[in-house]
Amino acid sequence: MARSRREFTPEYKDEAVKLVVTRPSAGVTLDDANQLIQHACLAAAELEIPMAFVVVDAAGHLVSSARMDGGRWFGFDIALGKAYTAAAFAEPTHIRAQKASALPQFTSALTAMSSGKYIPQDGGFPLIRDGMLFGGIGASGGIGEEDDAVLLPALAAIGYDHQ
Repeated sequence: MARSRREFTPEYKDEAVKLVVTRPSAGVTLDDANQLIQHACLAAAELEIPMAFVVVDAAGHLVSSARMDGGRWFGFDIALGKAYTAAAFAEPTHIRAQKASALPQFTSALTAMSSGKYIPQDGGFPLIRDGMLFGGIGASGGIGEEDDAVLLPALAAIGYDHQ
């Protein structure tokens, strides 16, 4: 994991204190994110389904996205929610969907709390490699099983775990 180090010496009263700040990597790289989307687009094209894809880092922040020609304009928002949900819970969104069906009030509260980004539906996977969470990927455009189906080969191609 790449880390950046920055040293600085602030002055507190008359005493100098040396602090070392270490920041962990933000998660998934732009290169990995773009490769994931490229592989997912190829799989979606084989199914002849125009889709949208979003990759977020481990904190749920956008890293990369794409909407295929003919994809629905709101597909981006749905894919973002699925990627966000997968990263937030470090599990595939189809598992969140199963849990959500038993807890509708809690699901509504999470959706409201996340400003609508919590989407517990098929089509999202966490980006996990060697037990470390790097982010999440979401797809929208097909039925849930199709969204999952285009993401699985992308995860395998780039070396992320796929449950």
